[in-house]
Amino acid sequence: MPTFTALTTLTGKEPAEALGEAMERLNPEPTGIGVFEIEDGSGLWEVGGYFIEAPDQAGLAVLAAAFGAKPFVISELPETDWVAKVKRELAPVEAGRFFVYGSHDADKVPEGTEPLLIEAAMAFGTGHHGTTQGCLRALDRLDRDGFTGKNVADIGCGTAVLAMGAARIWPNPVLASDIDPVAVDVANANVTVNGLDGRVKCVVAAGFDNPELKAAAPFDLVFANILKAPLIDLAPDMASNLQPGGYAILSGILNEQADDVIEVYARSGINLVHREEIGEWTTLTLGK
Repeated sequence: MPTFTALTTLTGKEPAEALGEAMERLNPEPTGIGVFEIEDGSGLWEVGGYFIEAPDQAGLAVLAAAFGAKPFVISELPETDWVAKVKRELAPVEAGRFFVYGSHDADKVPEGTEPLLIEAAMAFGTGHHGTTQGCLRALDRLDRDGFTGKNVADIGCGTAVLAMGAARIWPNPVLASDIDPVAVDVANANVTVNGLDGRVKCVVAAGFDNPELKAAAPFDLVFANILKAPLIDLAPDMASNLQPGGYAILSGILNEQADDVIEVYARSGINLVHREEIGEWTTLTLGK
């Protein structure tokens, strides 16, 4: 059965979120709504809906006009077994000493690597994205330079692959958090399947706003693989929650955005140690 997408863009977070809510009242109803900021400095937001029946084009046109959005672009998608597609197309990835793979590639784990199993059905944050690769490489680099994280946090953890990487190579437990409870459920499942129960603790939190994170701070290493805007918003809290001599590994940053992030963190007393570009994405290692 084909599915359909309907996508538009408009300026401003509040109008975009209101448009997303209004789309939920369409008939036929969308099976999912997404509202995302386009990280190019334009101030534009993308609003999209997924439908299992052809959407009401007239209704979408009325909503676009009412909220000052561009006309919706409607596309029909063929039926796809996405998990099978991911298994075919996402080969295992090596990032420093880490080897990120799905269970279908369990026979390909090389000797001498630190394996991290992330199933294809949980593909976001598997290590195939340049941001995750960059963070794992930065972790490996810090360790090889003689740093050992004793109190580590992974903020916006997604699948918890970064937290698990730290727990693989260092002795102390790692705290991981995400604002999305579903992501935390995924993270907990990944922790279990990697045999890291008790080594990685996953909690729901916006930034550092969680009692367990507050009790554990200050940290000597913090991962934050999110996006430019929330990274900039996080800078003051990062300064408060990172101990002197500690490091922050930041990603989710387009190459052209990196200087802005470096400048904001420098004003908070957290300065550039290393930067790496993988494709269009930059990973920053900063030190306090």
